[in-house]
Amino acid sequence: MIKYLGSKRTLVPVLSNLAEASGAKTSLDLFTGTTRVAQAFKKVGQFVTASDVAAYSYAFAKTWIELDGSTANQRELDEAIAHLNSLEGEAGYFTKAFCEDARYFQPKNGQLVDAVRNRIEADYRDSWLYYPLLTSLIMAADKVDSTTGIQMAYLKSWSARSNATMVLKDPGLLPGGGRAVQGDVLQLAAEMPEVDLAYLDPPYNQHRYFANYHVWETLVRWDAPDSYGIANKRIDVRDDATKSVFNSKKTMASALGQVIADLKCETLMLSYNNESWLSREELAAICAPKGEVAILDFDFKRYVGSLIGVYNKKGLKVSEPTHTRNIEHVVIAGPKATVERMLKAVK
Repeated sequence: MIKYLGSKRTLVPVLSNLAEASGAKTSLDLFTGTTRVAQAFKKVGQFVTASDVAAYSYAFAKTWIELDGSTANQRELDEAIAHLNSLEGEAGYFTKAFCEDARYFQPKNGQLVDAVRNRIEADYRDSWLYYPLLTSLIMAADKVDSTTGIQMAYLKSWSARSNATMVLKDPGLLPGGGRAVQGDVLQLAAEMPEVDLAYLDPPYNQHRYFANYHVWETLVRWDAPDSYGIANKRIDVRDDATKSVFNSKKTMASALGQVIADLKCETLMLSYNNESWLSREELAAICAPKGEVAILDFDFKRYVGSLIGVYNKKGLKVSEPTHTRNIEHVVIAGPKATVERMLKAVK
């Protein structure tokens, strides 16, 4: 799994227990990101629909959620990965954009990315292998990057891991069925089929995933976009069309309320963070239309990128981190008996 802000890695065991205790057979992960939570739901036997607006997230969902690993041709996947690992590097757009104009990866790995990505597009575009191979490539590149985990900037000096040579590995397909959907949550919520359990992990603040992970977006789209700034972001990061109502304090609450109202589900789970715009009371009120409401609180160490302080464009530290812990809220709403059963599973 790639380094990802808000991946819910530490919270997954709790969410998995809650999902299983709900008795749900069908579920929805509407802001799926890396699909970590959707994968957990799939592993407990649920048919999961995983949705996100990002192209890289859609690739993950096609790989880990929609594909049935029990029927996939593992030998064919292994042979394709071995073939891609045998390629020689070739400098192209990725090398120039993210190794020369910016320094996210060392050139030797940028050249491998260019060669592998071109071959995936040329040889596997119409194959079931396409998304698993893209996922494998992103995972491999993530292991040799030179960032703190987000792509708003790169490290001033090369990270130790960036010296390694990129190697693709089996992404690890999961048995069972599922569905991958890409699109704007405000449009999709009302169109989604009825499910037993819906899980929401909306953006918490003004920081945009489209900008935070623009390199992965470009790697999947493979559209060689114009770019800007020291971080060499995609030019469309500036477009209003790529900005989300969930990244604005003025519009976030009403947008979340609309999504919850549009969802057809028996039980709702929602993750939120105490550093964000909505209070526990506001979260409870927004989720109340779905039934009985309970809120669980979990104390976690903050994301590593938040612990190193803030630096200016010259690489000089301008402020220190203010705290090292935060509280993650998990809101549960639904039939009283179901909510009580879920609470007992984690106490």
